[in-house]
Amino acid sequence: MTLFAMDTADEPGARGNAVDERRSPAQTHQPDYRETLRAPLSWYFIAFLFGLSFGIILLVVNPWLSLAGLIGGTVLCSLAVANYGRPVIEVSAGELKAGPATLPAAALGPAVALGAEKARALRTFEADPRAFLLLRSYVQTAVRVEVADPGDPTPYLYLSTRRPEKLAAAVNALAR
Repeated sequence: MTLFAMDTADEPGARGNAVDERRSPAQTHQPDYRETLRAPLSWYFIAFLFGLSFGIILLVVNPWLSLAGLIGGTVLCSLAVANYGRPVIEVSAGELKAGPATLPAAALGPAVALGAEKARALRTFEADPRAFLLLRSYVQTAVRVEVADPGDPTPYLYLSTRRPEKLAAAVNALAR
């Protein structure tokens, strides 16, 4: 398999781009639902404040080292925030992908959209320790997806989402 598309239009009998011909329908299919749980901008301001504190600590040593601490600390903390806000929830091609978890449609039960209060209760005192949680504290609403596979010890998925009704509708349409 080649990583780069090669134009073979000059060759006799060529039908165009060889890479495009080998794509499966699953690769060209648009997802029914896709959301990235990005961290809010205020968290990047907090990352800057961490970098500023590193700069202040190193100011006693050397002003240039202080500047390096400010820049380096801010960059490292910003990368940590960006990595924390990287999980994707996607419903497409007969499966649900939520962060590291991937479930086929046959293993999905009903999905229920949760408001802020019900989501808070389900992630605190009503939580099942066996459940899979894709939890982000900066997202107040969530969806609970039952796992229909009897061989799976996970009773449900708790997925933080900013659009719980749309995600629940997409999962319920997939599970049918």
